[in-house]
Amino acid sequence: MALRSYEAVLIISPKAEEEAINSVVEKFENLIKKMEGKIARTDRWGVRKLAYPILGNTDGYYAIISFNGNNDCIDELHRVLKISDEIIRHMIVKVPSVKRKASN
Repeated sequence: MALRSYEAVLIISPKAEEEAINSVVEKFENLIKKMEGKIARTDRWGVRKLAYPILGNTDGYYAIISFNGNNDCIDELHRVLKISDEIIRHMIVKVPSVKRKASN
């Protein structure tokens, strides 16, 4: 099965300590690797203001994981993200591949 490119945006509770935040991000990186995915990069944006309150939080710690994975990897990632107490919101999007036009 071919690996596709994805980005996972995780918003972690701002009440979590730095050590807990690092642990959460590593947990999901390891899950992706366990499911035969490949991490391209992880960007940590830090605490940012939310557009609207989520579960009583007005701020959230943003982490973006760019990776390649298959459908099983995405399904398991969604499942675990939904049941993780530290994650207040998440989103996984497929990154479109760039296809070049054939030159005439």
